[in-house]
Amino acid sequence: MAKKYVVAIDQGTTSTRCMVFDAKGLPVCSQQMEHAQIYPKPGWVEHDALEIWSRTQDVIRGALEKGRIAPDEIASIGITNQRETTVVWEKATGKPIYNAIVWQCMRTQDFCGEWQRTPGWQQTASGEGKVKDHTGLLISPYFSGTKIKWILDNVPGARERAAKGEILFGNIDTWVIWNLTGGPNGGVHVTDVSNASRTLLMNIKTLQWDQEMMKFLDVPAAMLPAIKPSSFVYGHTKADGPFGAAIPVAGDLGDQQAALFGQACFGKGDAKNTYGTGSFLLLNIGEDPVLSKNGLLTTAGYSLQEGKCTYALEGSIAITGAAVQWLRDNLRLFDEAPDSEYFARKVEDSGGIYFVPAFSGLYAPYWDMEARGAIVGLTRYIRKEHLIRATLESICYQTRDVVEAMNKDSGVPLAELKVDGGAVKNDLLMQMQADILGTKVVRPEVNETTALGAAYAAGLATGFWKSTDELTDHWAEDRRFDPLLAADKRAECYKGWQKAVTKAKGWID
Repeated sequence: MAKKYVVAIDQGTTSTRCMVFDAKGLPVCSQQMEHAQIYPKPGWVEHDALEIWSRTQDVIRGALEKGRIAPDEIASIGITNQRETTVVWEKATGKPIYNAIVWQCMRTQDFCGEWQRTPGWQQTASGEGKVKDHTGLLISPYFSGTKIKWILDNVPGARERAAKGEILFGNIDTWVIWNLTGGPNGGVHVTDVSNASRTLLMNIKTLQWDQEMMKFLDVPAAMLPAIKPSSFVYGHTKADGPFGAAIPVAGDLGDQQAALFGQACFGKGDAKNTYGTGSFLLLNIGEDPVLSKNGLLTTAGYSLQEGKCTYALEGSIAITGAAVQWLRDNLRLFDEAPDSEYFARKVEDSGGIYFVPAFSGLYAPYWDMEARGAIVGLTRYIRKEHLIRATLESICYQTRDVVEAMNKDSGVPLAELKVDGGAVKNDLLMQMQADILGTKVVRPEVNETTALGAAYAAGLATGFWKSTDELTDHWAEDRRFDPLLAADKRAECYKGWQKAVTKAKGWID
């Protein structure tokens, strides 16, 4: 039977989704399920990796049933995933030895503080130092490396078993691919450059595991997956698995790099921002891994052949959509996240308040893990609508912080920003973003570009699509938001934001 579809499995921070795309890159059907968020202590965040694998199987079966899609109509499968979230499991049984430690988790903050004071490893306020030179990243609890170390240090016998190759590490992409391709019965232990570049263990120039980083963090090579291109046939699903047939698993991209790929940002200087639990702005910088001097990360964007890579500068923002969820779930200011637009439109502005949602510290470009959330400028005039509007504005201001740093690093002001993720359906938010940036904001027709990017990588590897030029032809604009706010007003508002950030920084002694 002729191949008609490519499937993407999008394993995110709060849910897992299976999406099916046709030859034009258009979504055919999807199924999505949430999984539990586990908070053992303040600042700690975990997931149950077995629950995630169970949900993955359920959404695969659900999507194929919903679309009445036969396994032999599927050309290949792509994986995209929440990055940095760390799973360590038994090779023989597939049982995790500890819950998955989520990218937002702050449990290794004290270790990172000690690391920064270690002779030879010190880094500047904007992150320059040995770690950035080796990995493009900086010392932070955010990345997988310190999470692996924590598990090996705290689970009895783990380090010895890891050295023997009895337990394996992977970000969620590796965990899902291993299970899809057989798990304990021959599962492929693999990752791609985009995910490997988020571990603190991959050398950003050689695209191989870095011996000095592995030695410092005491992570045995035997537990690490093989690093492969993002578009590559890693293995095949099993006939007794959720797909019911042997289908190539052929695409693997961390969620933000997948969105860059799905937005067809294949040219140097192309940029996108994804609005999810956090927000992540990536700028394609070509095949030279230029290191940021302004608090950004250098990350592997994607690889289409072994030994080659397209790199990106990245600004990672921990809390954006999660701040809206906090208003909904903790403060109960509205019932559904999209209601935030309705309430924010009921006031002309935020009434002079600023909300800095530094629940997990501040990420790019500040990298202040001692920062905590703050609402400043409160008066008795303020109503819930002002707080909701200030929350939406905080998403836009944090994005501007990253764009300012990106402009300094690249030397070229951003001409336009492609946007994606669940929050871009909010027209008010997108107009605010254009106003606060002073830059055009462009929303694509296919908003779910993370899943689309994974599908594109898988389809390229199996010849379903012939080239990135073909993928570029698929991209279509839904709406463009032009900045309407006067330049002096924009500058005044941003100055207030910068003042608010100073109040949130360094809160934890």
